Amino acid sequence: MAGAAGEKPMKLRIAILLALSLPVLTAAAPPPDLGEFAYRQRLGNQLPLDTAFRDETGRTTTLRNFLGGKPTVLALVYFHCPNLCGIVRTDLFDALARSGMAAGRDYTLIALSIDPSETVADAQEAKEDDLSRYPLQGGQQASHFLTGSAGSVQAIANAVGFRDRFDPGLKQFLHPAGIVFTTASGVVSSYLLGVGYEPGDVRLGVTRANLGSIATAALPVLLLCFHYDPQTGRYTLAIVKLLRLAGLITVVTIAGTLFLAFRRERGRA
Repeated sequence: MAGAAGEKPMKLRIAILLALSLPVLTAAAPPPDLGEFAYRQRLGNQLPLDTAFRDETGRTTTLRNFLGGKPTVLALVYFHCPNLCGIVRTDLFDALARSGMAAGRDYTLIALSIDPSETVADAQEAKEDDLSRYPLQGGQQASHFLTGSAGSVQAIANAVGFRDRFDPGLKQFLHPAGIVFTTASGVVSSYLLGVGYEPGDVRLGVTRANLGSIATAALPVLLLCFHYDPQTGRYTLAIVKLLRLAGLITVVTIAGTLFLAFRRERGRA
């Protein structure tokens, strides 16, 4: 009887938690299938090193020179992005600041704008903002915020399997979130997809790239950067994906808790 009495509050708590999680899973109608915008991981692919870009100082040179003969952490973002790009940069800078590594000694950092209309001034402002919040050791010299022509940006995007689309109505880019690690010679070594990077994961990516090693494909994560406009009824796809992931994790956690609770109750009976 005691086991049955204890089981009722447990079932009630589970029912409440499930009820709370269901709206997360069904908070909005499913967005259109946008799997085509996920990273196509091109491990072992060579970056086009002779492609020219401008850095935040206005200097124009080839990607080869920006790499500086070091393993490189590459983030394809845009500096005026109102959505996930800021999170990608914040998470990356935070992880690098806590990794124990130094820019210039251990790695080169490149933030490449996917928006050909962004300027040297945009890149300079973004770099100053990021380094003011996360003053990376060696960051002034070995982190480069780059802009370039549509053709130059597309060449890099093709090399790493990055796909995006500009929405002229919202004046925003739809694109995946993630970072790419390349070897010192510009070969794609590994990926970290989504957001929420940990120092150990970033350090592993840099170490692997430094050894010239090519990782296996990363766990696919489709986290898209796009905005919801109530006037057009379009989704904040990044938020929808995050909510669905959170809902799934909640349900799995609840199921595991329920299983363990029932096992304990049976063991006591």
